[in-house]
Amino acid sequence: MLIGFVGLGAMGEGMASNLLAAGFSVQIYNRSADKVAPLVAKGAIASATPKLAATGADVIITMLSNDAVLEEITLGEEGVLAGMKKDAIHLSASTVSPDISRRLAQLHVEKGTHYVTSPVFGRPEMAAAKKLWICTSGDAQAIEKVRPVQEAMSQGIFAFGDDPGAANIVKLSGNFMIASCMETLGEVATLAEKNGIAPEAVLGMLTSTIFACPMYQRYGEIVLKQDFEPGFKMALAFKDMNLAQAVALKSATPMPFLSIVQQRMLSGIAEGRSDKDWSALSLASRRDAGLPLSRFA
Repeated sequence: MLIGFVGLGAMGEGMASNLLAAGFSVQIYNRSADKVAPLVAKGAIASATPKLAATGADVIITMLSNDAVLEEITLGEEGVLAGMKKDAIHLSASTVSPDISRRLAQLHVEKGTHYVTSPVFGRPEMAAAKKLWICTSGDAQAIEKVRPVQEAMSQGIFAFGDDPGAANIVKLSGNFMIASCMETLGEVATLAEKNGIAPEAVLGMLTSTIFACPMYQRYGEIVLKQDFEPGFKMALAFKDMNLAQAVALKSATPMPFLSIVQQRMLSGIAEGRSDKDWSALSLASRRDAGLPLSRFA
């Protein structure tokens, strides 16, 4: 199976590396050339355009930052759809709106190709270690065909039916839950510190007992160490909260906590942290409580 891969950012590089390690032939494209050379050294084939990355491929994977970039890379004159052969499958791993996935899926049908939504959960180190979780939706037969490709990049795959937008909603829901977790961790750590209790002791106890789950444990460590280098940039996380809000508004679904984390991120961006990891939203709790932003100043 020949795989095309477009978008070699923090997540895409590890995903493409795992495809090569699994024995797939992979032809790659990235707008910044510095990301291409390390994968070529591992056996990937460099392509000059997204169209060429898709040409001849059985599956073309895109891992891109937002709706606008996905649309441009897919539908442009040198886009992947222009290069896809009949019955080829576009596996969209990007965190985007359900509406863009539904629209692109229809355009693929008209071209005689397929679009499968396949966003992932996990940080860059998990992508490199083949530890991602994948949620997927779209045509069932197409999903079955791409399953070996998804398996080569992940530790588990969860299908959510034939609506191409469904997996996007699941991904946005998960990102909202992670952001809410980080807000909670920031508030609890601040409450402990303001009352003379070591935050490490409080979060250490809670995340090893009644909140013993990967998200609380991993992000508890990040919040305490204030290790805010991406990771996942706050500007991109804010985009995801806005997409989740759009889905909520369209479906008349009140989500009060979503507004809180959305505004926390907006504050962080306004204060110059758009390129910091999204866990830096936890700093707002310290600021509101009158503590220095840095625990280590």
